[in-house]
Amino acid sequence: MSDADLLEVDGLSAGYGRSQALFSVSLRAPARGAIAVLGRNGAGKSTLLKTLFGEVMPMAGAIRLGGTAVEAERAERRVRRGLGYVPQEHAIFAKLTVRENLLLGAVRRSGRGGADRAGMDYVLDFFPKLAQRLPQTAGTLSGGERKMLAIARALLGRPRLLMLDEPTEGVWVGVIEEIAERLKQLAREMAVILVEQHVELALDVAQHAYVMDRGHIALQGPAASVKSDPQLMHHLAP
Repeated sequence: MSDADLLEVDGLSAGYGRSQALFSVSLRAPARGAIAVLGRNGAGKSTLLKTLFGEVMPMAGAIRLGGTAVEAERAERRVRRGLGYVPQEHAIFAKLTVRENLLLGAVRRSGRGGADRAGMDYVLDFFPKLAQRLPQTAGTLSGGERKMLAIARALLGRPRLLMLDEPTEGVWVGVIEEIAERLKQLAREMAVILVEQHVELALDVAQHAYVMDRGHIALQGPAASVKSDPQLMHHLAP
C-alpha cells in the first residue's frame, strides 16, 4: 500500500442474488483528496459504494481501509474504523428535527448519546444554514438543505473517508455551487469518494476519476486527463 492510500480495493465483484453488478473493480483513495466515480445510470456506482460500506457483501475481492481487510465486516464496524456514507436516498430522518438528526449522526460511530460541542460547532460552521434550522423538522427543508444535513450527520461520525452518492441530486442550481465548494474543502481535510451525475462538478472537485460502464472500470486517471479523454462521453451516454 502506498503511504498516501487510505482505501485499497482489488478485484471487487458484487451483486444482488444471482445478478452480478460489479466485475473485478479495483481503485484507490488517498488519505486526503477526492476521487470521482462516474458512469451512466445502472453502471454500478451506487452498488460500489454500498459494497464498500458493507450493505452489499462482495462475491470476491479485497477491501482494505487503512491497511486492514474489511470486506467481511459489517457496516457498523466499518463506521467505527472511520468510513462515512451519505446514500442517494433516505439519508435523513424526515420526522425528526435538524438537531435530532445531527445528534443521531454522532451516536452512530461513538455508540453514546449526544454530540461533542466541538463537533456540533464544526458542522454548523461548515453549513451555516443548518444553524438557523435546528428546531425545524427535517422533512420541511429544501432539497439542498437536506443534502447539507445528510453530509453534516456523516461528518459528526468523524470519518476518515466520506462517500457521497449524488450529493447534488434534487438540489436547486443556486445551491449546487455552494455544495461543490464545501466538497472541495472536505477533500483538503479527508478522503472523499464522490458519485455524481454532474460530470463537470465532479471532475472539478476530484483529483482522480474512475468511469464505470456495466460494472467495470472502463476509464481512469487524473481528473483533467479523464475530462479531456474522447472516450468519456461514450461511457456516459445513455
